[in-house]
Amino acid sequence: MDQDGHPALPPDSPLMTMTNSFLNDGMLLGLSISGPRLPYRDPTYYINDGNSVLLVENTLFKVHRSVLTKDKSAFETMFQLSGETDSVRSDSSMSAAQEGECDENPIRLHGDTADEFRALLWALYALTHHARPHELTLAMSSEADCTQLVNLVRITHKYQFRSIMNWALSALHHYYSRPGALDDILTTTAATPGTTTGTVPTLPQTAPPTPGLSASLPPTLVQLTELAALCERTDLLECAVTRWKRLVGEGRDLALALTIGERFNLRPVMGLAYHALMLRGKAHWDAERALTRSQRVRLLAGYYALTKLWDALPSQPPPLTHGARCTSQQRCAKAFGALWRAVLETGTQVLPGLAREDVLGKIMLAESVMKAMVEREIPSQGFLDGMPHCRESALVATTMRMREIKESLADYFSDEF
Repeated sequence: MDQDGHPALPPDSPLMTMTNSFLNDGMLLGLSISGPRLPYRDPTYYINDGNSVLLVENTLFKVHRSVLTKDKSAFETMFQLSGETDSVRSDSSMSAAQEGECDENPIRLHGDTADEFRALLWALYALTHHARPHELTLAMSSEADCTQLVNLVRITHKYQFRSIMNWALSALHHYYSRPGALDDILTTTAATPGTTTGTVPTLPQTAPPTPGLSASLPPTLVQLTELAALCERTDLLECAVTRWKRLVGEGRDLALALTIGERFNLRPVMGLAYHALMLRGKAHWDAERALTRSQRVRLLAGYYALTKLWDALPSQPPPLTHGARCTSQQRCAKAFGALWRAVLETGTQVLPGLAREDVLGKIMLAESVMKAMVEREIPSQGFLDGMPHCRESALVATTMRMREIKESLADYFSDEF
């Protein structure tokens, strides 16, 4: 019997066994103390004389409504609609607090992070009530907080703060256009650095663990590319593309580069990534889980298309622009045709390990051989004798053909073959 006079359960009874199991696993304890975290006031932007309370994730902000409605932002319309709704509600309940007037009934912003909204308030208050010009100057230097700037661009784009968004994009371009600024940037999140993945991550959506402490990670290359494409910022996108090209050239993150290239139609990145993956062979394509079936089909199509191109290339010299002193364009064109074929064949002899389908590698090597012949670094074996006044034109024609193939590389990896 227990102290209340009820019969006690034996220790080995099913109910006692289940209860002890739950206690040992901490399940009952977890159920008793778990629950939603209470919102906390932001230590910087919960301003006592503010007149609008907003809840972003788990953080309360109290700010001046006049600040949020600057730059003809979406907040101006939002507050107008909120005011009309509260006016209707006040007719039926005079005692109810209007939305945004207190902590218990804040204006809730969905889809934003506290860090993003904090970045917006930093910019708005730095530009208006509490001007801090040194902070704005710092944002245009090498010591800029690029995470804060990325957060600022995302939220100003969403709420249509056009002038602030353009300023933040300029600051980001200034930061990332510095020599070496992108050398250490992660391609994806810190959890999977330097790895290929078919899933394109988005910007961090986590709340800070403690008030005032930001848990945001530094921007990744994927996020920077996404942001530049979203805002149609060509200069910033070119910085990102340059970095993707370098990664592909180093043989890193090929499947991810391919996915990003296709997602944002970055054809130079697509072409180089497809070409690099193609050279690794079908066994690698099959083992790379990040590749889709369609991408594997396009890799196979590119293999056949480039092999066919290489077979035809020696007999198809690029157009030659003859010099003003050229006395016989017909003879010169014939000599260039023989030179073109010889240069392509010489390249494959110099590096016999080049794959047949590696047209880009072969044409780049051919350009180097042509340059060495024209500049007399290696003997031309008489091929240049028939075009004494068009030597430089021959090099220009070869370079242009190489660029044409490189820029149109993505076209060879088509679904139709």
